[in-house]
Amino acid sequence: MNISKNQLKLITSLSQKKYRQKHKLFIAEGIKVVQEFLNSKFKLEMLFCVDSVLFDVSEEKMTVISEVELKKISTLKNPNKVLALFKIPEGQEFVNKGFCVALDGVNDPGNLGTIIRLCDWFGVEELICSKDTVDCYNSKVVQASMGSLTRIAVRYLDLENFINNSKLPAFIAEMDGENVYKTTLPKEAILLMGNEANGVSAKLKNLIENSISIPRFGKNQATESLNVATATAVLLSEFRRN
Repeated sequence: MNISKNQLKLITSLSQKKYRQKHKLFIAEGIKVVQEFLNSKFKLEMLFCVDSVLFDVSEEKMTVISEVELKKISTLKNPNKVLALFKIPEGQEFVNKGFCVALDGVNDPGNLGTIIRLCDWFGVEELICSKDTVDCYNSKVVQASMGSLTRIAVRYLDLENFINNSKLPAFIAEMDGENVYKTTLPKEAILLMGNEANGVSAKLKNLIENSISIPRFGKNQATESLNVATATAVLLSEFRRN
């Protein structure tokens, strides 16, 4: 069965955030990623695949297409058998307890997707994002999260209000903070990670007393900084270890 012009137009439009919000839909690609979403609370809108036996999906929700057609609609250089449209769920309130990660202006989709995977790995159930952080339903974020988006609740909030109203101690990650390996870290806290180029914004720094850093061990001390996702991995490991 061929993809209709309307379907093609819809799928193409979902590369932009405004149309994802308008249609309340996002794209997931690849057998593993799509299967994760099918096994989750996310609701399938439509599935396009090259082989109907790959997925247990009702006929009205599935369109079998050719490899050529898949390439036309795919956002990947090397499409992997399937592209699916899922409904964006309605927002839920943040629980505001336990341990959480907050992101201030993280722009790179790969970084956000990796951080979502890290939250899944380290048992962080909720990720708080500033409103200028990249959309978690961006197709590159969905791919980089490798299905972890199905298990992590991502909220977009005013971080200033969130931190002011939270009873949890907050920690900023920055270069001149206290050595994380020499810091006693609480079990329940907010770990705030900043923008790739500029770090945490000044207005948020003024709200938070605790700052931690990952020391450099290289002889030349020449590396300027760590990638935000890499730094998040190290810090989450230390919070969980403590």
